[in-house]
Amino acid sequence: MYTALTFIGFTLFVAFYSWYKLRKEKLNSKDGYFLGGRSLTGVVIAGSMLLTNISTEHLIGMNGSSYKNGFIIIAWEVTSALALVVAAIYFVPKYLKMGLTTIPEYLEKRFDSTTRTLVALFLMISFIVTLLPIVLYTGAINLESIFNVSEVLEVSKKEGLWITVVAVGGILGSIYAIFGGLKAVAVSDTINGYGLLIGGLAIPLIALVSIGDGNPLDGLTKVYNHSPEKFNVIGAKDSVLPFEVLFTGLIINQLYFWSMNQTIIQRALGAKNLVEAQKGLLYTGVLKILVPIIIILPGVIGFYYFGDSMYENQDMIYPELIKKVLPVGLVGIFAAIVMGGLF
Repeated sequence: MYTALTFIGFTLFVAFYSWYKLRKEKLNSKDGYFLGGRSLTGVVIAGSMLLTNISTEHLIGMNGSSYKNGFIIIAWEVTSALALVVAAIYFVPKYLKMGLTTIPEYLEKRFDSTTRTLVALFLMISFIVTLLPIVLYTGAINLESIFNVSEVLEVSKKEGLWITVVAVGGILGSIYAIFGGLKAVAVSDTINGYGLLIGGLAIPLIALVSIGDGNPLDGLTKVYNHSPEKFNVIGAKDSVLPFEVLFTGLIINQLYFWSMNQTIIQRALGAKNLVEAQKGLLYTGVLKILVPIIIILPGVIGFYYFGDSMYENQDMIYPELIKKVLPVGLVGIFAAIVMGGLF
């Protein structure tokens, strides 16, 4: 009950704060709706980018993957920092100079309207078919695990997941984004993004303090000694992430994601000026250095606690770790922050 109250309370706080910040904003123009009136600062951009990037598919999926594969997947985060520097120095100055609202708009200026339409269509289909279902599903898993939605509603777990996906991710998320535009999303993302950073860092820290009997370094040593193979970061040819991939396909993927992905770069396009856009990207790069502690280390700690007992259900590792280490009141708040990632 207390967890539910703190969840609802924090969600209402974020909604009220976003409304308060936007009550005098004019969001009925194209720039106002899609780019927040081109008024975003570096801090807001970084917070929004962080939460846009670290959504539930990372918290659930990446920690589940590190639970099985260990620190080898850290390469995803290491290479993203380099891509953010390239985006800040090379791509964003060009985008802002052209006054772009969307990336497909750049393709129209570079090629023609047919290219813009086709690419926009493909990207939209890709987002709907690949990314959105994963985000909604992993978010539903987290809320189902914490609040036992299926038991409360007296339905099967599958039905409980569907209800959570439709109610939270589909209806609430759509209303929030449609009526508030980018500025509403960016403002709420700032609170949730930095809340995610603080809460995400707190979870492994509290776990390590507990494991180390008050000393987190002793706790980390125990986790390492329990399974040193989980701390290997050099992938073999047959591993989930071979080392050679870092210099070929992975860096290309990162350059696209941080420089050309509409959902990411839109935050920088909404900056009040070039300096703030570059600050936002570089701040994000700095914050990404801490991200492995949030989306990789908890999975390895989960292996220390649960062994290989959850190999067949690895998506449950992070929710179970949250319930194990966080105080009851904070579980609700962190669940609300994670839900904010769905929007």
